[in-house]
Amino acid sequence: MPGLIILYASIVKKKWAVNSAFMALYAFAAVLICWVLVGYRMAFGDELLPFWGKGAPALGQKFLIHRAKVPESKHFPSAMVEPFYPMASLVYFQFTFAAITLILLAGSVLGRMNIKAWMAFVPLWLIFSYTVGAFSLWGGGFLYHWGVIDYSGGYVIHLSSGIAGFTAAYWSDRERFPPNNVLLMLAGAGLLWMGWSGFNGGAPYAANINASIAVLNTNICAATSLLVWTSLDVMYFGKPSVIGAVQGMMTGLVCITPGAGLVQAWAAIVMGIASGSVPWVTMMVLHKKSSLLQKVDDTLGAFHTHAVAGLLGGLLTGLFAEPALCRLILPLLIGDDAVHGEEAYALWGDGEKYDPTKHGWNTSVYGEELAPSPYINGARGVTINL
Repeated sequence: MPGLIILYASIVKKKWAVNSAFMALYAFAAVLICWVLVGYRMAFGDELLPFWGKGAPALGQKFLIHRAKVPESKHFPSAMVEPFYPMASLVYFQFTFAAITLILLAGSVLGRMNIKAWMAFVPLWLIFSYTVGAFSLWGGGFLYHWGVIDYSGGYVIHLSSGIAGFTAAYWSDRERFPPNNVLLMLAGAGLLWMGWSGFNGGAPYAANINASIAVLNTNICAATSLLVWTSLDVMYFGKPSVIGAVQGMMTGLVCITPGAGLVQAWAAIVMGIASGSVPWVTMMVLHKKSSLLQKVDDTLGAFHTHAVAGLLGGLLTGLFAEPALCRLILPLLIGDDAVHGEEAYALWGDGEKYDPTKHGWNTSVYGEELAPSPYINGARGVTINL
């Protein structure tokens, strides 16, 4: 949030700086209150519709001190991820995803939307749009049960904010402007890049193998995308662009988000090349040739940097996702035998019993020996009675 406030205030022209920064700050505060009052349970609670949860407050001590569960919905027999921290931590962590979505959406309407209209727009879009996508993909909705994996929000956050921002910007006026402070713009971009490691690294809800891979892939893809975008600027315009470099960094971060912990490092480089070139083409070439895109005054080009890059990342994740890495984040399905203290049945083989020499943490999926955990003896996701 601080990175985007600095970025927004410095990338627009001076008379819009305060309003742009305040839009981001207001969204962060408003989303938090709406989230704990009704939003969290709509996105991660019990089912109301196949794409929507039942709204309810997430404020009571009885609810917040219990061990976190994702998804909480029990309308289908499914496994739950149960991180080793209370529900209060999960409520806040997921709030940051919701808040960042609204703040990213704001990039399309900076200097275009009245602050009073924005104050009404934020809670309405959160409740009637964001919670739908979050429940469908993460909260136990129909896409979750279809097996769709959105690792850290390529669809839930970036595709939704890019499309919504594009739609909102359709109704605003056009005006070009230079940034009012390039150095602060770079500082904000740097904070954003650093914070992205926390988002993608925290998506597995634990400091585990997936988190480490996600952080590395996030930075690899962002760096590759920045270099590719800058190289294209030099090739076609004769000189690099600082704003272009920031856009390339952003598209790289967005592209890797749906698959940060699911792809190998070499695939992160390939995704970085794609995210530094495909959105560049849509922004620099197709935008100028499309009559529809010409009508839309997307202030910071969020359609290209988030919608296009997010969709691209989702498609490439399906292409490059490593099954062994996917198994690390898929929750275990606990059979009836586990209730009686017997072995659990894992998702990777229907009816296949847990074998510590094959599935345990002491043996890597790549055949490498890993140090056994001093705290957990068994398969990931199995509750141990201490």
